[in-house]
Amino acid sequence: MSSAPAAAASFGDGPLSRAAALVHTLVTVEVLLLAAASPGLAVLFLLGPEPSNLPLAAVSLLPLGPALSAALYALHHRARDLTDLHPARTFARGWRLNALPVLKLWTPLLAWLTVIAFTLTHFSATGLPGWWALLLAAIGLASLLWGAHALVLTSLFTFRARDTVRLAGYFLFRHGRATLAAASLLVLSAAGTALLTEALPALLAAPLLLSLLHGSRPVIAETQEDFTA
Repeated sequence: MSSAPAAAASFGDGPLSRAAALVHTLVTVEVLLLAAASPGLAVLFLLGPEPSNLPLAAVSLLPLGPALSAALYALHHRARDLTDLHPARTFARGWRLNALPVLKLWTPLLAWLTVIAFTLTHFSATGLPGWWALLLAAIGLASLLWGAHALVLTSLFTFRARDTVRLAGYFLFRHGRATLAAASLLVLSAAGTALLTEALPALLAAPLLLSLLHGSRPVIAETQEDFTA
């Protein structure tokens, strides 16, 4: 017959409890992410699809960077025990630690992607050959994948901005599976946006970020082993 202390120790360790803890964390992180990014997202959803709105759309996406970083931090440090859940506190800590470092990379990335998008939407006026459009699209995709690695690194580790830039570029080719996993999430988000609703990636942000963390495990492991004390 099990003792009371043993029963108390086992509470929250079963698969059902772990599943409940995961769902609770995902829902909490999703709500907090949307709340943190809501000022910019509200403006973004009100904007029309005109290319002239691209600079304003980029500005509207600025709050999203720190929100994504805080969500990644909270998901990475999530508790598996149903009796020890503090996702809101962990999210707030992640936002406080990472908001400024993320903005140092998120802002120039948004500016660069805006230039590429603006050029592609006005490509006929540039007079460039058609293969330039394909090259710009490839550069934009590579920039997004680099940004995914940089977001993970900035959210979970403390590096100087220039070191994060180099590491994200290094891991872009070093861990092809992690890069491919990030690419598949981008394709999934784009397909969901095109086929269903523009709000779908935002509504599924927490599960998508958890998948990004799962795909980035080799990157995280090598960073911990080789690039941190």
